[in-house]
Amino acid sequence: MNAPAKIETPAVAVPDGVYAETVLSVTHYTDRLFRFRMTRPDGFRFRSGEFAMIGLMVGEKPIYRAYSIASPAWDEELEFFSIKVPDGPLTSHLQAIKPGDKVLMRKKPTGTLVLDALTPGKRLYMFSTGTGIAPFASLIRDPETYEKFEEVILTHTCRDVAELKYGFDLIEEIKNHEFLPDIVGDKLKLYSTVTREDYPFKGRITDLMESGKLFADLGVPPLDPAVDRGMICGSTAMLKDTKALLEKAGLHEGANNKPSEFVIERAFVG
Repeated sequence: MNAPAKIETPAVAVPDGVYAETVLSVTHYTDRLFRFRMTRPDGFRFRSGEFAMIGLMVGEKPIYRAYSIASPAWDEELEFFSIKVPDGPLTSHLQAIKPGDKVLMRKKPTGTLVLDALTPGKRLYMFSTGTGIAPFASLIRDPETYEKFEEVILTHTCRDVAELKYGFDLIEEIKNHEFLPDIVGDKLKLYSTVTREDYPFKGRITDLMESGKLFADLGVPPLDPAVDRGMICGSTAMLKDTKALLEKAGLHEGANNKPSEFVIERAFVG
């Protein structure tokens, strides 16, 4: 009598229609922030600035959250920048990943923080708080950004100085990259501020915009809808307040199907 066929049980049950990608590296910045890189599926296409639904199998079911893809569209790997929430349904598990682990990703990226949603301009502002810097990590490493704009200003506001390090690392990686320095040149400026510690640049970005300090520090004129474009990603309050300031300056909100002077990512807050 033949022995019954052995049934192989996979280590991770992957839902249909979902990618299961391998974690390549993990960097923990603080007890609240980490970045990780993973393999990019063959045929996976996205526009720099878009987000994807990524997740893990927790027990018998997958749990997903929206995460901006921090790597540019040309990168052979995918990068993400995440907050750690101790009791978060996903992040409480995601923060424990290590190289070799599998992360799930749904197949369709989307989002409004894309160059196509903006009308032509000369100066592009990217306003971010916390992990809201992630979509801009993608865009500042995309050559198309510098083809479309003469000046790119990335603002990053966090509570503590240690939380700014991801942004500093991005600038260093661009400077040391194989081809990006020739493309970026001196077009990119990073303006980092903190709200809870002493630092040369301190305060909420909206307060620094209202007082004019942001523009004085950068040596640029106040917002002008004829030349300036904006992208906003961060906390709910920051989105609301920054949007109000841009509209006060005469800029109008755009979308994928109706490009204009600024866009907001509302899919998540970080």
